[in-house]
Amino acid sequence: MMNQLISEFTNQMAEAIEIGREAKLTPRKKDLRNVVIAGLGGSGIGGDLVRELIAEKMKVPFEVCKDYHLPAFANEHTLLIASSYSGNTEETLHALKEAIDRDCKIVCISSGGSLISLAKKAGLDYILIPSGKPPRACLAYSFIAQLFILSRTGLIDDGFVFGIEEAIAHLNNEEKKIMKDAKRIAKKLYKKIPVIYAAANMEAVAVRWRQQINENSKMLCWHHVIPEMNHNELVGWRTPGKYAVVFLRNDTDYSRIQQRINIAKNIISQYTPHIIEVYSKGESLIEKHLYLIHLGDWVSFFLAELRKVDPVEVNVIEYLKAELAN
Repeated sequence: MMNQLISEFTNQMAEAIEIGREAKLTPRKKDLRNVVIAGLGGSGIGGDLVRELIAEKMKVPFEVCKDYHLPAFANEHTLLIASSYSGNTEETLHALKEAIDRDCKIVCISSGGSLISLAKKAGLDYILIPSGKPPRACLAYSFIAQLFILSRTGLIDDGFVFGIEEAIAHLNNEEKKIMKDAKRIAKKLYKKIPVIYAAANMEAVAVRWRQQINENSKMLCWHHVIPEMNHNELVGWRTPGKYAVVFLRNDTDYSRIQQRINIAKNIISQYTPHIIEVYSKGESLIEKHLYLIHLGDWVSFFLAELRKVDPVEVNVIEYLKAELAN
């Protein structure tokens, strides 16, 4: 099932564009001075991705809230996007209730559940997305809906649509090569502890790799960004171990970032021979991000195959939710 969901990523993006185009939002009553995305896990990563994709266009502060409580600045001048695929994420529901109390401009994104019920009851705008899939397999619905909301509220233009359509064509053309590369990378990560590094403006991609390896492959993994890791984590490389380091790179990375990666790679190579450099493909920032995300999704699936685990199963998360409910 998970391999089918990953293979349908571009179809999902095309569908998400149509959903976004058909979405109806009420006019804003007050000027918007900041944006907060409330969401966790498979929904929260959409906010991380959007933040990076619009960083050079957004003129107001943008924050992703992965907690129960909104930042203190959230008020009637805040656009609050509550994103929960199931509609039952308790942290997001709690944040949404705070947003209602603070009179934020609110738009919800979900497949149903309590989030949509609350939105209907409170007369809030919402975008309904298809249900019945693991939240982490619905990234396209999440981040594309968020982009449409930002566009409809006048915070960005609609140029992202063309960028996504170009990314769809690019990924479709590269699909066989992506799967081949993913199998090769998965073999190198098998029976290792993956460590993912990327430039700071690509952290959402590194987070996605980590989360997918956690959930699909059932493996511990961590990530960090450059240059920040040069100021702390680099010192931690002192003891050889079963680590496999993945550097997610772009030919267009800032020259000083490229130098820092090369130096860090030389230092880390003293403690593990398992270093993998993965370069993005594509012309635009969105193509590069989505290329690496799609590649990482396939890596996590092939790792699950090698480990003989079910990439869909997340029993421990369901157990935690059940315990909290009690």
